[in-house]
Amino acid sequence: MTNIIVLGAGMVGSAMAGDLSNKHCVTIADLSIDRLNHIKEKYSNINILQIDVCDKTNLLDTLTNFDFVVCAVPGFLGFQTIKTVIEAGKNVVDISFFPENALELDTLAKAKGVTAIVDCGVAPGLHNIILGHYNEILKLTDFETLVGGLPKVKKWPFNYKAPFSPIDVIEEYTRPARYVENGNIIIREALTDCEFVNFDKVGTLESFNSDGLRSILFTMPHIKNMKEKTLRYPGHVEYVRVLKDSGFFSENKIMINGSEVSPLDFTSKILFGEWKLGETEEELTIMRVTLKGENKKGETEEIVYNLYDEYCSKTQTSSMARTTGYTATAVASMFLEGLFAEKGIFPPELIGKHTTCYEYILNYLKERNVNYVKTQSIQKTKN
Repeated sequence: MTNIIVLGAGMVGSAMAGDLSNKHCVTIADLSIDRLNHIKEKYSNINILQIDVCDKTNLLDTLTNFDFVVCAVPGFLGFQTIKTVIEAGKNVVDISFFPENALELDTLAKAKGVTAIVDCGVAPGLHNIILGHYNEILKLTDFETLVGGLPKVKKWPFNYKAPFSPIDVIEEYTRPARYVENGNIIIREALTDCEFVNFDKVGTLESFNSDGLRSILFTMPHIKNMKEKTLRYPGHVEYVRVLKDSGFFSENKIMINGSEVSPLDFTSKILFGEWKLGETEEELTIMRVTLKGENKKGETEEIVYNLYDEYCSKTQTSSMARTTGYTATAVASMFLEGLFAEKGIFPPELIGKHTTCYEYILNYLKERNVNYVKTQSIQKTKN
């Protein structure tokens, strides 16, 4: 039984701790004692620990007592936290989705003899794993992911709820989106190139550019066309763009009644109530991953993976926590069972290239009723 610490007790962090506690000794750590006590009530077999991950000395001392780390802190804390974990010589799986380039820590991880697998969510995460797998089978030319988490009950004006903090969602709306077109990296504003797409069980959704390719831009530069877009109910983008273009997401402080206030902090406070997903509130995750490439026979293959997942009332776990968190616990379990032992920083596409790892992760998710449905078509080469 491995002694594991989960850093971050949000909705996704708690779901991961609960899943891992079935086979391992798990401690979940967070700055909020209220959140920790709430998790203890739900999972009596999980230990709790109040800690500030920004206190590097204390974090280093704490990590000495654990064999493995799962990092689920907010994105703005992620890079430094992972760096400290690596400095402590601990293997780690991360879902913090920090904006910095994780590959900058590769030299440090190798020097410390550490395996750090980052971006282990649904997207980024599972779509990387699928890509890594098919990159070994096909000569890929195209890769596209459409993904979103949505509430079942729409509430005007945003028709949106999230299992993580609004500031992390806003980051998705403000960070420039990078995609690849004809072999060139294109940088566009987020929330651009809106398109309507139809999905079974959900209907019409709108997609928009977001910066979800991340490490794939550098590990898969041979694929000529790659794009990741976020999905929301129609109308959401327009309301968010009104806030963005009006300055509500600005970090530049303004003076109000003698006090300096950041518009972003103010907006986050307001949206917390609007976007905060209730613990038992029904929601869903939908994703479509499309890959195109040439097989060994010279034929063009198109592979499509579709995911539709809902809130689990039995375990009272949100769909986004299940699809994101269980991908991370699948990767953690895969590593702990000895299926992957390389040292350094590894985005998920470098894990998916190994068939045993790919199959293990998909089966692990299937056992938890997170099902990716694959369809495949072949276009014969014309004579």
